[in-house]
Amino acid sequence: MIDLRRLVVALICVVATVGSLSAQFQVIDVWNGKASGALESEEFTQHVDTTAGWIDKHSIVDPDLYFYPAPKEKATGTAVVICPGGGYSGLAIRHEGLQVAQWFNSVGITAFVLTYRQPDDAAMENKSIGPLQDGQRAIRIVRRHAKEWGIDPEKIGIMGFSAGGHVASTISTHYTEKVYDPDDSTSARPDFSLLIYPVISMDSTITHRGSRVGLLGNAPLAEQVKHFSNDSQVNTHTPPAFVVHSLDDDVVPVENSIKYALAMKKHDVPCELHIYQSGGHGYGMAPGRSTQSMWPQACLKWLEARGFIGASNSEK
Repeated sequence: MIDLRRLVVALICVVATVGSLSAQFQVIDVWNGKASGALESEEFTQHVDTTAGWIDKHSIVDPDLYFYPAPKEKATGTAVVICPGGGYSGLAIRHEGLQVAQWFNSVGITAFVLTYRQPDDAAMENKSIGPLQDGQRAIRIVRRHAKEWGIDPEKIGIMGFSAGGHVASTISTHYTEKVYDPDDSTSARPDFSLLIYPVISMDSTITHRGSRVGLLGNAPLAEQVKHFSNDSQVNTHTPPAFVVHSLDDDVVPVENSIKYALAMKKHDVPCELHIYQSGGHGYGMAPGRSTQSMWPQACLKWLEARGFIGASNSEK
């Protein structure tokens, strides 16, 4: 069996070569051994497409954090755990992960790309909580090592694209849910969330069907749908959010982001929602696009306004 970690490292090297991105990184085994709730399975094969920047569903058995420390001369003390999208069937590791991490580094933000497990009955005892287990564990790891890594433990955010946005919003609304036995009392609550064209709801009328089926199966119970429709899980303790979507997104309807923003408003939690007239889905940082390419700068301005970075960082 091919070593997934080596393949992803090879992909990172390809990105660095092609994009002139030279940030140093290290690989952290999220579970330091067998993942919580994992089942032994012979169905899984290891595959990374270095051309498309894609890790397929059957590659992620042992999730990792790809750790990109901010350069010391730029470091703000802020950190973000990034969850790439992929419809709960894989990870768009390049344009919704590695490139984003290195952009964060350029503005003094430490970044972690999480290769969370994709839900699968053959690989986990309860596939609906697999990504949440990995996300909670990732936040706890970062917070536990904050001092060592030059991070402010009160400036640790979660970010997600598409289905990764569902992971991020799930962690933001289910961080107190005991889905595994943690090593200590370290909090799994993100201090902020950045949600880019996110899947939020499991409601069949507005969800991304592939993500819903991947996470909950073909015939989920009504209580499962509600439990993982994260707009219905927002409360006064939910971390503030920055949200981006496009009106013409025909993969994940814009109503997902609108419902989350309205839920945040209802509970008086800070939320900034950017809706673009066009743009579709899956554009990552949208290089070369005149409209959607504005969201990274808007994101930095929001982080500045919330006190997570300084003005000089947001102006870069």
